[in-house]
Amino acid sequence: MRVLVLARYGQQGASSRVRSFQYLSTLAASGIKCEVSPLVDDPILLKKYRLGGYLPLDVLFAYARRIVAMFERGRFDLVWIEKESLPWFPVWLERLFLHGRPYVLDLDDAIFHNYDLHRVAAVRRLYGQRIDRLMAGARLVLAGNRYLADRAEAAGAPRVEVIPSVVDLAAYPLKANYGVTRRPVIVWIGSPSTVQYLLELAKPLRLLAGRRAFTLRVIGGGTITMQGVDVEAIPWSVETEAAAIGECDVGIMPLRDTPWEQGKCAYKLIQYMACGLPTVASPVGANRDVLVEGVTGFFARTHSDWAELVDLVLSDPSLRERLGKAGRARVEANYSLQQVAPKLVSLLTQAGGHLQATSSPFHSGGPR
Repeated sequence: MRVLVLARYGQQGASSRVRSFQYLSTLAASGIKCEVSPLVDDPILLKKYRLGGYLPLDVLFAYARRIVAMFERGRFDLVWIEKESLPWFPVWLERLFLHGRPYVLDLDDAIFHNYDLHRVAAVRRLYGQRIDRLMAGARLVLAGNRYLADRAEAAGAPRVEVIPSVVDLAAYPLKANYGVTRRPVIVWIGSPSTVQYLLELAKPLRLLAGRRAFTLRVIGGGTITMQGVDVEAIPWSVETEAAAIGECDVGIMPLRDTPWEQGKCAYKLIQYMACGLPTVASPVGANRDVLVEGVTGFFARTHSDWAELVDLVLSDPSLRERLGKAGRARVEANYSLQQVAPKLVSLLTQAGGHLQATSSPFHSGGPR
């Protein structure tokens, strides 16, 4: 089977790397040959991070390349779309460019809220149902969590499957030593576009710094400062991210509680837990599914919670080890490439064939 993968980004984009690129070798070994065409390639994305936004010519080039790729859909048995193939295009035109080939829609963000919760009423009126119509026309919707799956079901998607974001266990060795022989390290990993969530912890981290010495390691968020906090900012790379996390003592994932964050798929937590780190996170979206409170980590609901819970974890090596090893076991069972890849192979194989939704037990919930 031949599959055209319309990824949102190249390898530098976390969502595309996690949702499609890391599966390609497994899919190829199973007879599913994928050709990936990113909308935003690596040079454009890295330029966007450097400049703080996209250049108009880069956007024009990206859309032109995407339209050319979609005209080639006749060479493939299936089109696998990350998020949407032509953002902000009229949905009837996007469906026209997809006509004649079944497609899978893969969501790991609540991108429908870009439209239905837009500040401009005209956008809400014209585009509010855009993603719902794409989901309704898909042969299969792959949702990163239940919030996204529920929206797909409400939109009338004929087949919906929860496929969480996962890590390759081979790239994430378990932490070997939970005793701290140097200044303890709190880790956050992300991108310049998501570091805003971390910056909202400036007050509780400053309060914690008044109690104990620690380093805040920021991976991939760019250069940031926090008054009273020792910040170590390091660049992200796929080759070093697991080791950079594994050297630390606790992983944190703050989020706001808004409809957009309900669509987040807790990938940071999964990375921390894969390395055997205890975690402290906001009880928002998929965080509530991935983190088991008191077993793999703790939920922080207030600023004082953040300072007290991180302090608790840093003060107790045996607690860190218990939480960290339980987290690793949970990732092995539910959030690993090794567990999820065979399921994805089966789903894409079915979606690329001619099975009808009524004749296949295709509709299920996935990990809760």
